[in-house]
Amino acid sequence: MHSKQLEYCTTELDGRILTVTLDRPDVMNALHAPANRELEQVFNEFAEDPEQWIAIITGAGDRAFSAGNDLKYQASGGKLEMTETGFAGLTSRFGMNKPVIAAVNGIAMGGGFEIALACDLIIASDNAVFALPEPRVGLAALAGGLHRLPRQIGLKQAMGMILTGRRVTASEGFELGFVNEVVPQSELMAAARRWAEQILECSPLSIRASKAAVMTGLDQSSLEAAMALKLDAVRALFNSEDFIEGPKAFAEKRPPNWKGR
Repeated sequence: MHSKQLEYCTTELDGRILTVTLDRPDVMNALHAPANRELEQVFNEFAEDPEQWIAIITGAGDRAFSAGNDLKYQASGGKLEMTETGFAGLTSRFGMNKPVIAAVNGIAMGGGFEIALACDLIIASDNAVFALPEPRVGLAALAGGLHRLPRQIGLKQAMGMILTGRRVTASEGFELGFVNEVVPQSELMAAARRWAEQILECSPLSIRASKAAVMTGLDQSSLEAAMALKLDAVRALFNSEDFIEGPKAFAEKRPPNWKGR
């Protein structure tokens, strides 16, 4: 296990799983430009490292996953700058083909909710609260929230959250469909890790090809167009050692030894 304490987050690499913890609990893990730049670098390294297969992102403390944009920093004269890859280096990162899990341990407001929506799975503690409250302070959720939420839960339910800025509990988030599982706060990281380990049982190249097909296919105008896509991730899967290893392990009645190549 390898851990790093950075200025605004901590990272822990345990086997193939990278855990990133937003570490500004004094401001409910709200993010400002320097924090976003640091997290952009963290996820750049995750994306490029062939040894890292899955990431989990969570928040320090027991109050908040992230309260979003650090408005106090902005109000005190700090520049409102956004990195190319967005909040936490994730909300505008569209080429990430590895799975990212949000372990939401409390408040996920505004940009914090947008970070979670940018992840592939959301595991929430039972005290988690989600909202896009930007209109209440004269802003708008333009870091993906206004586009991801209706795509993930449907237009009317999304508009019900967006136009009111209302707060949604973890259990309602599960009912609406943007939360995968709700657990007691003390079990949150174990639950996120359990999901990650289930993903690790699968071929990493199959996972990446599947994610690429889903995300790219959603942009197509028809099912036929989506199924006709020729994707680099699919070609990489077909040309890999793992493409041979999977059927071989099945025939030999043993667990596969995935190499990710």
